[in-house]
Amino acid sequence: MFRAVFCTLLLAFSVFSLSANEYQLKSPDGKVVVAISVGEQLGYTVAYNNNEVLDFSTIAFDFVEAAPIGKDFTVVDTKQTTVNETWKPVLKRYDEIQNNYNSLVLYTQESRFPKRLVNVEFRAYNDGFAYRVEFPEQFAGRENTMTDELSVFNFADDFTCWSADYKNYVSSQETEFWKKKISDITDKMVTGLPITIEVADNCYAALTEADLTDYAGMFVKPYSKAGKFALRSDLAPLPGQPKNGNKVVFKFPHFTPWRVLMLGENPGDLVESEIVQNLNDPCEIDDPSWIKPGISAWDHWWSGEVKMEQDVILQYIDLASEMGWDYMLIDWQWYGMYNQPEADITTPAEQLDMPAIFEYAKSKNVKCWLWMYWTDVDRSDFDAACALYHEWGAAGIKIDFMDRSDQEMVNWYHRIVTTAAKHQLMVDFHGAYKPTGWRRTYPNLMTREGVMGNEYNKWSLCMTPEHLCTLPFTRMLAGPMDYTPGGFLNRMPDKFRNGTPANVLGSRANTLAQFVIYDSPYQVACDHPDNYRGQTGVEFLKKVKTVWDDTHVLNGKIGEYITMARRSEKDWFIGAMTNSEDRKLEVALDFLSDGEYKMTIYSDTEETPNSGEAVAEIEKVVKKGDVIEIEMVAGGGYAAVLEPVQ
Repeated sequence: MFRAVFCTLLLAFSVFSLSANEYQLKSPDGKVVVAISVGEQLGYTVAYNNNEVLDFSTIAFDFVEAAPIGKDFTVVDTKQTTVNETWKPVLKRYDEIQNNYNSLVLYTQESRFPKRLVNVEFRAYNDGFAYRVEFPEQFAGRENTMTDELSVFNFADDFTCWSADYKNYVSSQETEFWKKKISDITDKMVTGLPITIEVADNCYAALTEADLTDYAGMFVKPYSKAGKFALRSDLAPLPGQPKNGNKVVFKFPHFTPWRVLMLGENPGDLVESEIVQNLNDPCEIDDPSWIKPGISAWDHWWSGEVKMEQDVILQYIDLASEMGWDYMLIDWQWYGMYNQPEADITTPAEQLDMPAIFEYAKSKNVKCWLWMYWTDVDRSDFDAACALYHEWGAAGIKIDFMDRSDQEMVNWYHRIVTTAAKHQLMVDFHGAYKPTGWRRTYPNLMTREGVMGNEYNKWSLCMTPEHLCTLPFTRMLAGPMDYTPGGFLNRMPDKFRNGTPANVLGSRANTLAQFVIYDSPYQVACDHPDNYRGQTGVEFLKKVKTVWDDTHVLNGKIGEYITMARRSEKDWFIGAMTNSEDRKLEVALDFLSDGEYKMTIYSDTEETPNSGEAVAEIEKVVKKGDVIEIEMVAGGGYAAVLEPVQ
């Protein structure tokens, strides 16, 4: 699965001790510099590209049954490691991912009673910095109740950032990421991750977490005790606990998640980064060949109400078959009323003949996914239900409305995914917290929501072109997002209306571009069959992929525009979007291989400002090194497929 080179020698300038309790750690390319200090407090600073990003930032923990951990440490041992490996992901944005970092582990002990052991591993990658804390085996099985984690992120200045306020710890994590200053983040907010930060013209950062396992999800809030522009971790409380109550219950040994600071010279570098996946364990599924990414038809979005009828399901299976899509998603009420004590996720509603549906889907070379409400799953014998779904021939399950990221719910996610994997079922979580890279370990976890997506076009005016151009640089940095693109009733702002059938704000070319730009190995196309048939752009949706062998961000500015190029085998796809401004961009096709390519372009036209459905389909021949001009109207886009000329 991977090729690796490990070196435990102290490499010149990668890790060195400045004094008995001070250490410096650098990334392999030397651009990330971390200075670590251990003594009265344990903390660090971070610089990138000669820019100060974090001033002295400390690490501490509070407990119910013991004194806080965070002061008077002694280093009892250290370990330095350099890792340079490549591994092949199941859910791809790249054919191979390089995992290259320098690591320093500090084995510390409190100087005072009870002299607890605390190990901290710091890693410096070319694309970021991360650390996590280990509470090693000690005190023979004692249970610990953590009330607070004081991971401080003391920013060097009042940088511009983009962040989301979820208002509450119990949340679907679906809202906008607003541009603000770090000082604008207040105690009244429940600020989620990722937070994207503009440090300088040549330095962008994003704060998030990785490998969230048996722990509470992290939010942040201001922490003036550390500095004017300091944030600190704010963990989701356990169910029934107040916000200052119990957060994590554990026994030694135990690890925190990785606290991650993604770093790059421009916003596109953050999008291209794989640091979050690299901080997770390798795949634990022995043979993941049954995991098949693809596009799905969906029977719910367009109508504004449930149409749980046999003929409607078959109609969408026909659509998937016609389009060459792998899947059809059977949405809510397939087992009748949900979130009720009597709800049974193994018994189809009386109007549905589920064996006949699956047999029909099989005859059309389509597989079905099944929606369910999380409480109905929680009350069920889920292992038995998964066995039944596998017997039916289901490909995956979509579970909805968890709306929590506390430790109990995090563990529930893990139980669901591992149980589903045992029965060769893929998983899509809705009403979900952000990804933390665990899809590397269990790649049947295909995607999740936790994003203000296309459905909001039905009832709000929030799906602005600015929001669409912000998501790739914010929420998508954490991992795949089930935005559910594909609405073909495209409307420009003066003609957009909420209601049914559902319109989408923005041009047809913008919609097509979303399939290239928005990461989701299981991509759910949202519209009705009648809205696709005979429409310009449908041929693009028959060709576009959901996983990729290579990914490049060609240009981009947060909230303003983005252009991405993705490769699938020998074919390349380009997607571009703009905000509420007309825009012209020039892109060099330097990423192409030698030879000529047939380029099929879907672009805005002079008519698009009057009709969002207006899109030009143009063919031309291009080659490596050519420069193309991308012209987009306000709220518009651009999509293209480039196929080698035989």
